[in-house]
Formats: sequence, C-alpha cells, structure tokens
Amino acid sequence: MCPAPEPVRNDDAAWDRWPVQQYLAENYRVLHPVDAAVIRHHSAFYRRFAPGGAGRCLEFGAGPNLYPLMLAGAAARRIDAVEVSRAGVAYLTRQLEQGPDASWLPYYALCRELDPALPATLPEALARVRVVHGDVRAVPAGTYDLASMNFVAESVTEDADEFAALCRVFVGAVRPGGRLVAAFMENMPSYRIGDSPLWPGCPVDAAAVEAVFAPHTDSLRITRLARDPSLPDYGDTGMVLLTATRPPAGG
Repeated sequence: MCPAPEPVRNDDAAWDRWPVQQYLAENYRVLHPVDAAVIRHHSAFYRRFAPGGAGRCLEFGAGPNLYPLMLAGAAARRIDAVEVSRAGVAYLTRQLEQGPDASWLPYYALCRELDPALPATLPEALARVRVVHGDVRAVPAGTYDLASMNFVAESVTEDADEFAALCRVFVGAVRPGGRLVAAFMENMPSYRIGDSPLWPGCPVDAAAVEAVFAPHTDSLRITRLARDPSLPDYGDTGMVLLTATRPPAGG
C-alpha cells in the first residue's frame, strides 16, 4: 500500500502567482447574496465601536477582497492589510493609489446603508488602509485592537494542524481584550481558480472552527450561512462566520 501523500502546506504554494483577476472575476465582480450576508454580519460587529474607537486594526491575509477593509472604515483609525502575495499586494496598492474598481461600489453602498458612520465615499474609507507586504505569521503578538480574517486559514493549507496554528496566530495578534471577526469557507477542499494550478484547502465546519477558537477566546459566536448557488462551485458547502474576544490578561 502506498503511503498517504503529504498535505500541501502554506509554504508549498506559489502565492506570488495567485490569479487575482480570475479570482475577482469568479467571485466579486457582482455582489452575491452570501457576501451581502457576510457584510451584514460583519457590519453589526463594527457598529459596536464608536467612530474611531478601534485604533489599530488588522486584516489578516487581506488578498484582493476590499469589502472587509471598507467595513472597518468607521471603527478603525488605521487598518493594516497584511498580504504575502506580490500579486495581491500589487492589486491592493493600485486600488488605494488609483481608485477602487467600479465593481466595488455596490459593496460600499450596502456597507454605508448598514453603517452611516462610514465616510461618504469608498476612497475616503480606504484612506485608512496601509498595505503591508508580509507573512501574517510574522505579525507581532498583541499589536492590534481588532483583527479580521476572511477566507484565509482554511484556503492556504491542506493541513488541519496548520489551519489551527494560523487561527491561533490570528487570535494572538490582538491585545488582551481585543476583538475578532472572521469568515471561513465551509468544507473547502483544495480548489482551482480558472485554469490555475490547484491551491490548498482544508475542509472545516462550524464544529471544527469552534474547537480551534473556544480554548483561546471569550464571547465566541459562530453563525453558518448556506452555500450560495450563484458562486462558483469549489466544493464548499457554505460559510462559517465568527466573532470573539481575546481574554483579558490574567483571565
């Protein structure tokens, strides 16, 4: 019997060649119902903060998805979008320096409808963002008041232990008492975007997410969204959403 193949891990993937434009075309050129549901969930989280009430915020593995960055635009005074892929960094930098693609405007209209404290325009909201080219695993612990992670830990490795380790780094990035919001693809296998090579995925569900986060957080809340048939079928079965707090020091 042949031994089982070693899982593909984060460091094995060629993230600098991440197919940004194909990914955007497949997932974000129109506002899909499930992304509107994620925006509603995350917006409720951000509305708990007074404008500017979260001083330094982290987007953990930002990728080319702008809506998590726009959602933080009222609560956060500064947003660090940490991204390892050169392709992702180049896209984010263009969006900030040359103005966002028109396809993001419906997303921002929904964000502002839900949170009128957001700036009047999307470029104003994104002015709080600083793109950081780097590995999220190198983010100094306890640095941020708030951290957001969207479709990252389960979409960069086939190794369940590495998934859990990335989630722990995410929790540790905020100070004691800091707040967390996240979204995961449910049961995401390794996947292909357009004609690109296969990218690593780690199938997780609500129970798996809870098992990873419960020992390290307080006020953990997990919500499941059914699969959106208007999105490409990567083999996932929906989404898992999370809010939590890092326990206070000594707690």
